[in-house]
Amino acid sequence: MTTLSVIVPVYNEQDSLAELAAGVVAHVPGDVDLIQLLFVDDGSTDDSFQQIQSIAKEYACVCAVRLAVNCGKATALQAGFDRAKGDIVITMDADLQDDPAEIPRFVEALNQGYDLVSGWKEHRQDPWHKTWPSRLFNGTVARVFSLPLHDFNCGFKAFRGPLCRQLQLYGELHRYVPVLAKYRGARITEIPVRHHPRPHGKSKYGVERLFKGCLDLITVVVTTRFLRRPLHFFGGLGLLAVLIGGGCLFYLSILWLGGARPIGNRPLLFYGMALLAVGVQLLSLGIVAELFIRFNHQKLKPVIAETLSLPNE
Repeated sequence: MTTLSVIVPVYNEQDSLAELAAGVVAHVPGDVDLIQLLFVDDGSTDDSFQQIQSIAKEYACVCAVRLAVNCGKATALQAGFDRAKGDIVITMDADLQDDPAEIPRFVEALNQGYDLVSGWKEHRQDPWHKTWPSRLFNGTVARVFSLPLHDFNCGFKAFRGPLCRQLQLYGELHRYVPVLAKYRGARITEIPVRHHPRPHGKSKYGVERLFKGCLDLITVVVTTRFLRRPLHFFGGLGLLAVLIGGGCLFYLSILWLGGARPIGNRPLLFYGMALLAVGVQLLSLGIVAELFIRFNHQKLKPVIAETLSLPNE
């Protein structure tokens, strides 16, 4: 039996939900035996949850969870992941810009051996002030993490059930789901999807998401590449600062010995001392982080892809 869970984060989308539910139910792939349509109301201030309750009376597959306050898309997705029962899990937005008719294509792509299929809004129906920052963001993330995807932030994705239950999303990390999945050993691909203009309401995101994304980029780098070796991150920055600061002080020392005095009024002296102090602090922070990882190493177990038991086991 194949089960499918469709997770839909909702924030003030009361006018779109009935049409979305009808579209999802109408496009369930033929090889799916059971569907769970899970709405996560992220603290909506309109009648979204009342609308979901009405939809649940019409479709037995509909279930929902309502968050007490608006926590953000990442937290809403995590609430959905925690309650998803499907072997296959699909996430999509509630604003009708994602087309439910694409669901069979996602399932077909997963059946080709992938763990995560990410949508690509190739012809995005949004204004330029949303598309251009997204292109900059996507290009940066693709290069930093060597992951050749065009659209990291597309909410239309399909997961194998075990993968989505391994992810831990918070803050704004929903933008980095493919990156987090990559460092869990997932096989990832991307398919172009239709993207429609928003028929109701307005976007919940502005230009400020670009700045939030930049800050979260640092978080993801540290928690993926350097999770098990924090000294390599903090120590690398610390050594660089110590070398530059030490070089400045060494240069000033040569000048002083050569008679070019005084050096106490030179800005380079203060820059060198500051860099040296920051470098030592970063090195110390890296060592403390290594001690913390060492103490908690049992919680950082590797992800097991598969096992093969010996005859005597």
